[in-house]
Amino acid sequence: MNTLPVTLDAWFTRLEAMHPKTIDMGLSRVQQVKMSMQMAFACPVITVGGTNGKGSTCAMLEAILLRAGYRVGLYTSPHLLVFNERVRINGQMVDDAQLIAAFNAIEQARGDVSLSYFEFTTLAAMWLFAEAGLDAVILEVGLGGRLDAVNVLDADVAIVTSVDIDHTEYLGDTREKIGFEKAGIFRTGRTAICGDPVPPASLVEHAEKIGADLWLFNRDFNYAGDKQQWNFSGRGNRRNALAYPALRGANQLLNASSVLAALEALRLRLPVSAQDVRSGLATVELVGRFQILPGKPLVILDVAHNPHAAATLAQNLDNMGFHPYTHAVFGAMQDKDIEGVLAHLKGRIDHWYLTDLPLPRAASASELRDKILKMDDGLKEGDTEHSVQTFASPAHAFANALSRAGESDRIAVFGSFLTVAGVMEFRNSAQH
Repeated sequence: MNTLPVTLDAWFTRLEAMHPKTIDMGLSRVQQVKMSMQMAFACPVITVGGTNGKGSTCAMLEAILLRAGYRVGLYTSPHLLVFNERVRINGQMVDDAQLIAAFNAIEQARGDVSLSYFEFTTLAAMWLFAEAGLDAVILEVGLGGRLDAVNVLDADVAIVTSVDIDHTEYLGDTREKIGFEKAGIFRTGRTAICGDPVPPASLVEHAEKIGADLWLFNRDFNYAGDKQQWNFSGRGNRRNALAYPALRGANQLLNASSVLAALEALRLRLPVSAQDVRSGLATVELVGRFQILPGKPLVILDVAHNPHAAATLAQNLDNMGFHPYTHAVFGAMQDKDIEGVLAHLKGRIDHWYLTDLPLPRAASASELRDKILKMDDGLKEGDTEHSVQTFASPAHAFANALSRAGESDRIAVFGSFLTVAGVMEFRNSAQH
């Protein structure tokens, strides 16, 4: 009998070595372990899928439901600094001991079923939520929808925030193919919400084919607003004079509208007051989503890593007012549409600080430099107004950007969770 690890790090080492593939799409293994554990929820379950906006949508749902006094479980991925960020109960990250107990429970229940790291940890989060006796469970889909481990639960409400091109090797290379994968989280007779203003036909057709109750933006719910406040209208419910969400950015009202549509669908089981909505939206926090750090120069952290998110980042930068120079710390994964990301930021960045990332599938800083120089013919050798440099780590890149930026400038850190995490770690260590 092999003994089980007693620390979280030892558990992660074990999990990473346990299954031959990092990403292994399919539900049969997770379903088998879930059934053997008789894992079920009496409370409403909300799943949130989509290309971008999942994290913000989950954070707003959690904030409003907590304000309303409910006991809430939230599962998200990936994490920025510590794994515990992925599993929250009542707004608090679970501690190492809780995770170790959950890992022990899954290990004992799985028998000879081989689980990937993501499948194992997703089941552990579900087990913690089942044990905690919650009023609501919110689960962020890791990748796609139809074959993602989260989809072993039948959600009472499933939200697809947006559909764009990403993870093409798993989900297909068109919005129609990807829309079908995302729509896999919808269920017969249950509420299915799509916040994308131009939903793929495949998503709508799948929802109709299985008999889900589909809510579409601009048909079943929408918003209107001025500079001071905004209003939401759903099928039978209006919420007026709402403050803007504390999460900044051009697309947050779309995300907030999907959240309010979900809460309208659940109003008999999880009633929330206008004040709960206002307080929740006013206080919601989410690290690394157009997050502006206090101090000078201004630092913006944004995990934008596909063209759709980069377009939003560009729009948000444009809305910020004048800064003499914009510096960018950028690192990205090889399998992303890097040219598509860069195209949206062309002409907006004066100085690039490109970084290697600590993963084999990351693009190297020199590869990123070649793409930028090819794209932006305005960058010339010896030009003091513009520059492109390469660095071995996000910390080195950011330290250099800080040393060169004037106090009225701004530094945008984006391109990957690992880029943002590297800068956060550097800032944390500098403060201690």
